[in-house]
Amino acid sequence: MDLENTHLPSVCYEIFVRSFCDSNHDGIGDLNGITSKLDYLQDLGIEAIWLSPIFKSHSYHKYDVVDYWSIDLEFGTLDDFKELIGLAHIKGIKVFLDFVINHTSKNHPWFIEAKQGSENSFRNYYYWLSKSDIKARGIAIREITGDSSEANPWHLANIGDSEKYYGMFWSGMPDLNMDNHLLRNEMYKIGKYWLELGVDGFRMDAAKHIYPDWESEKCHHFWDEFRQKMEEVNPNVYIVGEVWTSAENIAPFFKGLKANFNFDLCFAIQDIVKTGKDNKEIIKMLIKNYAIFDKVNPNFIDATMLGNHDINRIGSVADGNIEKLKMAANLLLLLPGNPYLYYGEEIGMLGSKPDENLREAFLWDARFVDKDRTNWRKPKYNTDSKVSPLKIQKLNIDSLFNHYKTLISLRKSFRGLNQILNPNLIASETSKKGIVSFIRPYQNEDILILQNITYKTIDIKIEEEFESILLQTNLLSLSKNSIAKLDSYGILVLKLKNS
Repeated sequence: MDLENTHLPSVCYEIFVRSFCDSNHDGIGDLNGITSKLDYLQDLGIEAIWLSPIFKSHSYHKYDVVDYWSIDLEFGTLDDFKELIGLAHIKGIKVFLDFVINHTSKNHPWFIEAKQGSENSFRNYYYWLSKSDIKARGIAIREITGDSSEANPWHLANIGDSEKYYGMFWSGMPDLNMDNHLLRNEMYKIGKYWLELGVDGFRMDAAKHIYPDWESEKCHHFWDEFRQKMEEVNPNVYIVGEVWTSAENIAPFFKGLKANFNFDLCFAIQDIVKTGKDNKEIIKMLIKNYAIFDKVNPNFIDATMLGNHDINRIGSVADGNIEKLKMAANLLLLLPGNPYLYYGEEIGMLGSKPDENLREAFLWDARFVDKDRTNWRKPKYNTDSKVSPLKIQKLNIDSLFNHYKTLISLRKSFRGLNQILNPNLIASETSKKGIVSFIRPYQNEDILILQNITYKTIDIKIEEEFESILLQTNLLSLSKNSIAKLDSYGILVLKLKNS
């Protein structure tokens, strides 16, 4: 399949809606705020935005949905959303919604009905078991994982109940039972409604857990059916899954979810940033994982990232070191895959757990003149003294923001760098400790990338013949006999000869 015919965005951008841009000055980010920043996103080179949940909910994060058919008034109206979609499409930007169907809020009308008793018609929308059944099945306790710290997932809805309900994330988020076909069909109707409204795709929250662990084999059939149902409305619908596990366990999800996030690569790059060492041997790791994915779906989409709303920001992993952050951006945007930026990564925003600290306000301008900055919570990490606001970075040619713009532009300028399907990656003959080196082969424009991942200056002999330099940072020299001297965290991107 040709890349040009896949309708895939080159670079995507995750927006935590509450924190991005406040258009009505109530302190909370909103849909109109995002619409007002579409020119900014287009200028940066973004071709798709993933919005954190916008459906009606009682929480700040909206991952516990109360009504799938309506937009939370904190964020705006349906008309606001329609305007956002329409203008985004005019600017060549797709819109993806975070679709949370693993669970609802305990305040959802379905659950309010279900907890009334075992005879209620909504009871089977959720999982209920007696204490003895839970014990007999050996499922009273679950192992804590990266995506959930809940070890005791069974909860009482009412004092004195003979049954408990299953809520993998916490008691406020009861898991839905997709074996109930009334529920399943309702979810299909909801998804189709938003696609018919103009949404281009979905990020599927907790896709790995759409069935509980003891029924995990059912997940893959569900996602295959879900995708088919969504394609009835939009044959090119983009569906990306949050499947937080190893490559071997992610692979079967590619049967239904054509795109899945690459957590292995995310944490491997974070490890490089922290240690200055390629402990995971990321090129070998990626080539191995691609082969695993390819067996399931040759047209898999590897959704790559440096972090998201659940993971410590790369800015804090790098202790705010801009050179390290440029290095991380180099790896994200020049390796294969369909890259996602988490809002604010391009200006070096900071944040470490708990989650609220990963979701602080975007810094558009200096604090006292920033009319677009949200203030729903007091920032712990992202203040003007710690992070340079966007307006200031735009004026600095060496800023992290301008480096991101350069990288995205370079990526789009060469099909070999922009290839997403059938990821093109081979190891380079040019190798040295402290250097991550790889080639992106493509017809007559093979491209070699040499990235110094250390704080030291490294001399490296380039084994491949090259004809031009496409990008260089911290390159101290390049001799006629092809010995490059790369200073700390420097990169050299070369177009190879006779390729």
